[in-house]
Amino acid sequence: MVIGAEDLHALIVDILTRAGASQTNAECVASHLVGANLCGVDTHGVWQLPGYVAAIERGELVPKAVPFLLIDTQTAALITGNWGFGQVAAIEATQQAVRKAQHCGVAVVSVVQSHHIGRLGAYAELIARQRLITIIWASGLGENKPAVVPYGGRKAVFGTNPIAIGLPTGDESPIVIDFATSTVSAVKVIDAARKRDLVPPGWIVDQNGRDTTDPRGIGEKGGLAPFGGHKGYGLMLAIEVLGRIFAGADAFVEPPRGGDFFSHQGATMVVVRADLFQPLNDYSELTCELRERLRAVPPDVGETCCIDVPGEPEARVRAVREHEGIPLPDDLWETLAALKAHAPASALAVRSATETGLKV
Repeated sequence: MVIGAEDLHALIVDILTRAGASQTNAECVASHLVGANLCGVDTHGVWQLPGYVAAIERGELVPKAVPFLLIDTQTAALITGNWGFGQVAAIEATQQAVRKAQHCGVAVVSVVQSHHIGRLGAYAELIARQRLITIIWASGLGENKPAVVPYGGRKAVFGTNPIAIGLPTGDESPIVIDFATSTVSAVKVIDAARKRDLVPPGWIVDQNGRDTTDPRGIGEKGGLAPFGGHKGYGLMLAIEVLGRIFAGADAFVEPPRGGDFFSHQGATMVVVRADLFQPLNDYSELTCELRERLRAVPPDVGETCCIDVPGEPEARVRAVREHEGIPLPDDLWETLAALKAHAPASALAVRSATETGLKV
């Protein structure tokens, strides 16, 4: 099934408003999910929608919730999402951070009490387009259902603890770096288990901490491996502190809100003006020069394309899908059709990452 972005947006809004969301919240979430699908990050696109509807049914997600400022200073803010859609809270955090950084040069904003905030790279790109540098991280998803083992271990402790960095580059698209600190996203392992496929070596470990290619059952034993060995583990640990602990997310837990995955979630963004220490033109010129130097590097033997700068693969996919439409698996399309027809999300066959033993 292939569907245009506008039609998919309208379908998501329809499903969410039927599930109890306000029009404003539904529009925000739909824009974020469609945006993820457009740039090829399908794991954070409409595939997540059944899980959101199910969370509303279970009372974990408050669909009409509006974010609120708990702490507000010239350079910092702490925002509660009031257990609503994470995208809505994250957009509020983005807007607050941009305003504060433009005025003061630097801003730090954290979010607590929110559901899944989606693709971090979307917020990094929005901020970078305002000629601002940002680093964003989120953590706390492993407090109740950990998915990732520490380096050298055999018991999961962390969530996948993603990080995103947005860097303005002048006139062209910004550099956007966005990845989980596990070797691979949990969604890919979940999908492999559903299809009864094996996964590549290095992705997961079994209950003894040994590398395995069998993805079945690692929600209960073993788990995902951190990328880059001890280096990825170190970054994952730092993100756990800078997200959940720094934001004080544990103090805001209110079961059943947030469910198992999001009750302890904390997300933080640090935003800095690109011209804080030099004229913006100088910053932009040097950043563009570095990008061109990277593009000029000869590719691997057998490769014909030039070196990609982070953010460019997503831009290429977006250009194609804006013209040709967004491809959706048949089973997902059937699930969306059932949701539109008022079928309870808890009864549907296709499950999003928010309903599995592993979390993106």
